[in-house]
Amino acid sequence: MNNWDPGAAGVLELPSGRLIRGRALGRPLPAGPSPEFAVYLLGTAPPRVDWEQRWVRWPDFRLPANEGEAMDALKEAWLRAAYQRVEIACAGGRGRTGTALACIAVLDGVPARQAVSFVRAHYHPRAVETPWQRWYVMRPR
Repeated sequence: MNNWDPGAAGVLELPSGRLIRGRALGRPLPAGPSPEFAVYLLGTAPPRVDWEQRWVRWPDFRLPANEGEAMDALKEAWLRAAYQRVEIACAGGRGRTGTALACIAVLDGVPARQAVSFVRAHYHPRAVETPWQRWYVMRPR
């Protein structure tokens, strides 16, 4: 298992016990260990970092430009979270990040209809900001 602190701000504990940190790239890097893998959800290329990353082109308040690439990156994040420190981040850390975390929660076994509520309860109360982001989490894949 990775060694994120499950009680730390921004760390979502999934039902399987996997831990994934969500955060806002517009804020300083939190104290503690760095991620080993990250998925950055941005309309433009993310900043350079010292760990492995994937960029998902995802404009603010919208949905991913390529759903297949987005789901592939989120599945990789979920798989790696079993043994690495994984981070999901966008500029503000709520809409796109919350949507991605909710999609990952569904991969982890949370029913799609409960995933947004799960992420709001365990990550951030305003995660998943738009109706189409909520729709994106609940649609079948």
